[in-house]
Amino acid sequence: MTSIVGIILTFIMVFGGFMLAGGKLDVITHAAPHEMIIIGGSAFGAFLVGNDMHAVKQTFGDIGAVFKGPKWKKSDYNDLLCLMHELVRISRESPVEIEAHIENPEESSLFQQYPKILKSKAFVELICDTIRSMIMNFDDVYQVEELLDKQLESMKEDSMHGAHALQSMADALPALGIVAAVLGIIKTMGAIDQPPAILGGMIGSALVGTFLGVFLAYAFVGPMSGKVQALREQEHYFYSLIREVLVSSLHKNPTAICVEVARRSAPLHDRPSFAEVEESLKALKQAA
Repeated sequence: MTSIVGIILTFIMVFGGFMLAGGKLDVITHAAPHEMIIIGGSAFGAFLVGNDMHAVKQTFGDIGAVFKGPKWKKSDYNDLLCLMHELVRISRESPVEIEAHIENPEESSLFQQYPKILKSKAFVELICDTIRSMIMNFDDVYQVEELLDKQLESMKEDSMHGAHALQSMADALPALGIVAAVLGIIKTMGAIDQPPAILGGMIGSALVGTFLGVFLAYAFVGPMSGKVQALREQEHYFYSLIREVLVSSLHKNPTAICVEVARRSAPLHDRPSFAEVEESLKALKQAA
């Protein structure tokens, strides 16, 4: 919602200020379609040249995320802590039972209680692979930490492809705007015998290319890249809670302490309170 408000506000301030200063939009509206074909088309072509299909699809998904907002909400952090509490508890009480949950999470009655988490394949694999490593007698805490850190770093790096692609496009747009402007000047020089009024209109149209390149880079694509990066960083905090719970469990801490350590590692604005987590765990026990 804030992204949409920001876009509307940007248009109002830029073009409203231009009109209040005495500018006329007809020059921009006349030239913008042709300039956008040059700038937008070349930017998209360069984007395809510089990225594989996985990154292309991911970038389009990231653009959608800019308007949807964070994937994980405060309630999801609470759900994750409850899920990890139960997984740690079961792994200590019944290794046979925990294997049934991690070997086939889609059929697990525990995972099915949290459909949003279950829907994230990479996330579920991270949980199951780590618990599987613990069952395989990876008793060295630092060994498990290293495995988790490497996997989390790989996931984070992969999630940033869209942000990097958008930032590269933002960096290129001003230069592509200059390309469009130069082409406009070339066109103007080919009509140098025309009256000054016509030449002035042609030069104004050419400068629209420079304006659009800078405007799109710094008012839209650049901020989108920053927003995507912030969203992916926030997701990484969500994934890192798994690490906090399981590493704490390997240190032989009580299950409640493992969950509390992870809860305090959650971002402040998404962190469920101690009472909220306790209430959810009590509800789980009553439902069991």
